[in-house]
Amino acid sequence: MSDALALSRLLQLASPLLPVGAYSYSQGLEWAIETGIVTDAPSARRWIGDALQLSLCRFELPLLLRLCRSWNNADEAALAHWNAIWCAGRDNAEARAETLQMGYSLARLLDELDALDATAKARLGRIAPMTFPLAYAATAATWNIDADQAQHAYAWSWAENQVSAALKTVPLGQVAGQRLLLALGALLPQALATAAALPDDAISNFAPGLSLAGCRHETQYSRLFRS
Repeated sequence: MSDALALSRLLQLASPLLPVGAYSYSQGLEWAIETGIVTDAPSARRWIGDALQLSLCRFELPLLLRLCRSWNNADEAALAHWNAIWCAGRDNAEARAETLQMGYSLARLLDELDALDATAKARLGRIAPMTFPLAYAATAATWNIDADQAQHAYAWSWAENQVSAALKTVPLGQVAGQRLLLALGALLPQALATAAALPDDAISNFAPGLSLAGCRHETQYSRLFRS
């Protein structure tokens, strides 16, 4: 596959049009808005930036990188291991439901596109429960997307979904949203470098405020989002 085609596939994987339902989750941000922690663009930037630096780059991104590399190496034992670590790290019911629903949706899309060969399809089917990053790693490998680039696309999609949730719920205007994306985009290179440098025993999802936000969202009276 040419570099240009791989780039096109990368953009498709990062697109908000990817039908996995990411737009329906706020990952605790809606609760932070409900309780007045996030009230405007600066506080939204602080919340999302903290989530990026304290959670995403220390847990999700390093695990995704390992899943991508394990898939490229056809290492099924490693895939099962890191998939299980991811699932165990979903520390509230909504976060667990999110990753399983999105994983199912992406795997179903791959099936409908006839994207996986028989070997890859069987490998994906043997690992349960199927999380979103496991299906994401399978997609990246199938489309010949470099693991580091897949990790970058994942981080950008996450930031874009968080900003979209803030636009709808704070609410914020479109220009404020673009300013947020510029600020978060400037944080991504360091976040990706941190994720790439973490050894296995340093991977951690310890972000108590984010965990509490997810738990409290489960009983929030009025909600637009599923997390």
